Amino acid sequence: MDLGLDGRVYVVTGGTKGLGRATADALVADGARVVVSSRSQESVDAALAALGDNARGLAADNADPATAERVAQLALDTWGRLDGALISVGGPPGTNPPNATDAQWREAFESVMLGAIRVARTIVSHLEDGGAVGLVLSTSVKQPVAGIEISSGLRPGLAMWAKHLADEIGPRGIRVFSLLPGRILTDRITSLTPDAEARARMSENIPLRRMGDPEEFGRVGAFLLSPAASYVTGVVVPVDGGALRSL
Repeated sequence: MDLGLDGRVYVVTGGTKGLGRATADALVADGARVVVSSRSQESVDAALAALGDNARGLAADNADPATAERVAQLALDTWGRLDGALISVGGPPGTNPPNATDAQWREAFESVMLGAIRVARTIVSHLEDGGAVGLVLSTSVKQPVAGIEISSGLRPGLAMWAKHLADEIGPRGIRVFSLLPGRILTDRITSLTPDAEARARMSENIPLRRMGDPEEFGRVGAFLLSPAASYVTGVVVPVDGGALRSL
């Protein structure tokens, strides 16, 4: 199936590693052009070397109010168009109630929640009919995930905000969706659960009996951003091997 991505331009924040990078890879493989961002210049340089001529990047933190316009403008200055974004942010530190400090909550709010909202809002201001914005959230939107108290507290609010945004900009032909990754073998998952035997035990509660590969997530992200998904908006899509028990 032709996804219709050829020549289209997308911003992928957090796009140098993990789920963002997997989505950037899938977009470029199908003919799209991408702007990736990360807080680390080293990570940006490594990603651009692998992604090739159809990628640009910059070191930027979503918590910085200037980041949103910087990533959008880089796409417009380079290719003269912008068709959407996948907004992926690094997860806050793993904590359990009531151990997280006020400072940890404030820092996570600035990056995970307000930063994502700001980037989405800015990207949307540059989009026309056919544009799409996706938020990378977590299955904690629908059920608690042990050990990530702060993430579980913030991401459901982002999912509801995305639903409101979809209602508001749908008449302009712009789509909004949220992705709920489950146990996918990114660097973050392996850092939170470094023991291979523990990861194997977690897999026993996943209907497919395994954790996912980042590439499996990236293909879903690329499809939902593409014109091939032109009648899909306002949804939350789990990419979790069936682990969520809710509808």
